[in-house]
Amino acid sequence: MFDMNWVTRNADDIMALLMDHLTLSFIPILLGLVLAIPIGVACVRWAWIYPLALVMSTAFFAVPSIALFVFMLPYTGLSQLTAIIPLSLYTVSLLLRNVVDGIRSTDDSVRQAAAAMGYGGLHRLVSVELPIAAPVILGGLRIATVANIGMVAVVSVMGLSSLGDLFVDGTQRFFLTPILVGIALTTTLAVAADLILVAIQRRLTPWSQAGRTR
Repeated sequence: MFDMNWVTRNADDIMALLMDHLTLSFIPILLGLVLAIPIGVACVRWAWIYPLALVMSTAFFAVPSIALFVFMLPYTGLSQLTAIIPLSLYTVSLLLRNVVDGIRSTDDSVRQAAAAMGYGGLHRLVSVELPIAAPVILGGLRIATVANIGMVAVVSVMGLSSLGDLFVDGTQRFFLTPILVGIALTTTLAVAADLILVAIQRRLTPWSQAGRTR
């Protein structure tokens, strides 16, 4: 049975867990995006790199998250880096294919037109190729964001603070309320993050929305 009084009494602790969960969810997403873009660009520029990078990222993603967290413990201890480093690498694994596919989706005629206008390689990448690739990259980022928010709950098993503490507490005491609160907050966080990314995508790529309304 749901105990609202328990929620009220522990509101400050729940909020602190939510803030920790936010930190452990979104720092890896930002770091992963910063890493995935240059790696993806390199895979497009030098095609022989891509198969190797794809195999490595797929193999890495197949490793259970809890195993990577445990692997990090001797090096980072019970700090947030224990979760941030593996989750950042997971984000890179999820985003790499999207970055490559997005950049490759730029038509050659568009590249040639940009080159004819005097755009150098870096200028063309930033001004032409990445904006065109943005919908595909952001689609992958949405998946990575929701996945990270879910995986962060696992770190509570090792003693790191997150909304997963509510699941651990409720399970140990056979008390349903913290479990329900944890589910509600994690789900709400994932939905809110996804909606924010959708809004960012519409803001960055207004031409894609205009094309759909025709």
